[in-house]
Amino acid sequence: MKIRYAAKTDPGMKRTQNEDYFLLMEDEQLFIVADGMGGHAKGEVASKLAAETLQEFFRRTKDEDATWPYKMDRQLSYVENRLVCGIKLANWKVHESATKDPMCKGMGTTMVTCMLSGEKAYFGHVGDSRGYRMRGDKIQQMTRDHSLLEDYKEAKPDMTEEEQRNFPHKNVITRALGMRETVQVDIRHDAMQPGDTLMLCCDGLTGMLDDQRIFDITKAADEDLEKAVTDLVDQANKNGGVDNITVILLRCYAT
Repeated sequence: MKIRYAAKTDPGMKRTQNEDYFLLMEDEQLFIVADGMGGHAKGEVASKLAAETLQEFFRRTKDEDATWPYKMDRQLSYVENRLVCGIKLANWKVHESATKDPMCKGMGTTMVTCMLSGEKAYFGHVGDSRGYRMRGDKIQQMTRDHSLLEDYKEAKPDMTEEEQRNFPHKNVITRALGMRETVQVDIRHDAMQPGDTLMLCCDGLTGMLDDQRIFDITKAADEDLEKAVTDLVDQANKNGGVDNITVILLRCYAT
């Protein structure tokens, strides 16, 4: 499977500092979006540190004989274990920095990743930054937000859309990198098809645009992924741009 990609980040309309960070690791086909926790100390430090720690782990583990800092989960494949282990290491690095440096106390970051291997896309994430797949005329969220709202929806599956909109703590996340010494990483994989578009983004995009609007903007740009990411960011800003905005689009093609 061949891919093309485009990415864009923007501080938004309300923030002077961009605490988001994205990273593209072409040789490993690994793509990362990290959203430093707004309102906390050094969010931009946390997001960059987490992404670069994961990148460095992948560089070191190209050799399958390399030592890993965490044991493998026998229920997961090698690819899944590698992604989960790297994100756990990123969590430990952010937590260590936040503990040792008083200036960084309380910093944290969300992270969503996508690694392409063979005919599959592997999503690993912590927090409320999201992964999506667009196929045909549908968009599907591939990750589950680690948030109070999602936990409440699980406890109350009949919750109406109006109740969700009016939920008082919907922006409170329940899991992030750096908050504790260890973290649980959610992982899932999906078989890719030619024509699929995959997206990674922070909540600065999804808080301003609903899923259908994201799909419509991306589809309208057709094959021009640079236009698509620019249009998504521009429209999020037009709708308020209350947070930093970061998006990566990946388009899959048959070899």
